[in-house]
Amino acid sequence: MGRCRATVRREGGLIKRVLAQNGARRVIAMDSISYVDANDAGHIVISASHGGASSAEYANRQNLAAVFFNDAGVGKDSAGITALALLRVPAGTVSHLSARIGDAGDTWENGILSHVNEAARASGLKAGARLQDAVKMLLDR
Repeated sequence: MGRCRATVRREGGLIKRVLAQNGARRVIAMDSISYVDANDAGHIVISASHGGASSAEYANRQNLAAVFFNDAGVGKDSAGITALALLRVPAGTVSHLSARIGDAGDTWENGILSHVNEAARASGLKAGARLQDAVKMLLDR
């Protein structure tokens, strides 16, 4: 996997950063899933947003290859991981104890998968894996 090939900034902070690339497929980090757009279609997105229903709405607007969130402590009625059931692409959450919510860099560097959806399981991903290892597996396919 290549490292940080492009960065998009806005006044006051980072919007997106390409963390890795294999062929045309990129791994794109963003602190908030609200930054996802049509340019991210076909790529793997690492978002530091919670994995709630509203995050799934943003992710479903694009044709992503895979997407990851923070479990935000899972929360009442599993609200922090609701997105996983609403997404057909491989999706997972990292534990809020492994990575800071809202910090995509920390999510990438330290994230440990806490929950994955059926599409992720079918792709060989499992809770307990390092996010970087899981993404590498998807990227190398």
